[in-house]
Amino acid sequence: MTNVSIFLQATPAAPADWVLFFGRFHPLIVHLPIGFLLIAGLLELDRLTRRNTVSPHTITLILFWSAVSATMACVFGYMLSQEGGYDAEALSSHQWQGIAVAVFAWLAWAVKSENLGRLIPFAQLIYLPALAVALVMLLAAGHQGGNLTHGSDFLTQYAPESVRTMAGLPAKQNEFKAEPITDVNQALVYQQIVNPILQTRCVQCHNADKSKAGLRLDSPDMIRKGSEDGPVFVAGKGTASQLVKVCLLPEEDDHHMPPKGKTQLTEGQVALLTWWIDQGASFDKKVADLTTNDAIRPVLAALGGESAGTNGSAVATTGRNTGSPAPESAVLTMKLPAVDPKVVDELKKTGLLVLPLSKEQNQLEVSAVNARTFNDAQAALLPKLSQQLVWLKLGDTEISDASLAAVAKLKNLQKLHLERTGVTDAGLKQLKGLTNLEYLNLYGTAVTDAGLAELAGIKSLKKVYLWQTKATAQGIDNLKKAMPSLEIVGGIDEKAVAEFAKANAADSKTETDKKN
Repeated sequence: MTNVSIFLQATPAAPADWVLFFGRFHPLIVHLPIGFLLIAGLLELDRLTRRNTVSPHTITLILFWSAVSATMACVFGYMLSQEGGYDAEALSSHQWQGIAVAVFAWLAWAVKSENLGRLIPFAQLIYLPALAVALVMLLAAGHQGGNLTHGSDFLTQYAPESVRTMAGLPAKQNEFKAEPITDVNQALVYQQIVNPILQTRCVQCHNADKSKAGLRLDSPDMIRKGSEDGPVFVAGKGTASQLVKVCLLPEEDDHHMPPKGKTQLTEGQVALLTWWIDQGASFDKKVADLTTNDAIRPVLAALGGESAGTNGSAVATTGRNTGSPAPESAVLTMKLPAVDPKVVDELKKTGLLVLPLSKEQNQLEVSAVNARTFNDAQAALLPKLSQQLVWLKLGDTEISDASLAAVAKLKNLQKLHLERTGVTDAGLKQLKGLTNLEYLNLYGTAVTDAGLAELAGIKSLKKVYLWQTKATAQGIDNLKKAMPSLEIVGGIDEKAVAEFAKANAADSKTETDKKN
């Protein structure tokens, strides 16, 4: 049972640091009365049902410490409440439930120890009711504490329908699921790209039930409203916006978000948030309506498995919805043998999408966008389409260098996506025989300078994506010298992120100095 027994709303004045310091110990303290009261209740139940003899002194001692620890939990909970950011109604309810636990625990102890019996005749008659009320209030306060911390449906979120019906709970709401992106150009930037990031990384602490720092990130209106300190983004200035700044701070910094211990945003997600704000933080525009750059194109391309364009305004589409592929590549103008339908069905059983690029020329695109568990063993099926397979997208799958032996047999392959897979330099050696390969996406792989040297042997190669690989500037420079016409796309590196964080720290210090 997770509890955050917080009792009073934060006052307008900023609380002292020592108050907040001790308040953070509340989650530790609050488990003491839970344990003590439950033990006391079980001992009394055992005594009543089995007529076992339990030393009155033992139960009295347990009740005493349950009352003391419940009182301490109240005090520490009050201190923690000074941080603010909790729903006022839920906080008030939790406040009185927590106080009731302490009051009835003291009352049960006073009766059991006979201290109250000396003053009030028949005091023993209220002992068991007092203990029962303390236990009921304990459960209620614990549940409310969980709601304050994790949301109102934390305990019931995964309850089966049969349990929900018996408990009189409403039907289970659909969990948040990001809309699939099939054409990244037509993707709604906020709804399909930005909101999924916020929902999975930020909304747990910034929602209707719990709005740390007065900030909610669960809807466009709330995002626009900002926090108690003001707006969280400045349209057109991504790295100057608080929403991005807190993500770039060192993880050890108290202001870093998400807090240390929570699942962090990837560099790609930070880049997407920054790009969205740089482009005006629109809540209704599509990717095609905004301007992209070399840093963001591979990140966008990875979202939908699409190839990144060079037009500066969007990500190039596959051609499935807009006609035939660009005619400048000879392989895209070839008329190839018809594919065996049985082979197509066999590949589809692995979860792969098999899509026609041109029905007249029998060219195919194979995509693992819905087959993230696609592996080396299944990759052995790919050579069955050795002639027809022109575009292959295996990004974010479980393949390794072993799969590239099969890929190397796809003699008409023009585009190959290997982003965020287990391929290494050793695997790239096997691609030298792909004389039609023009596009290669290695974003997020462990490829190094040695692997880049292998690419120099693929003379047909026109564009390669190396964002977040282990290639160095020297390795990239050597590849450019070996292949002057090759377009190499990189992105935001760790040095840039460190510089952002350093600038952030300096800005924070300046603001603090001004306040002081």
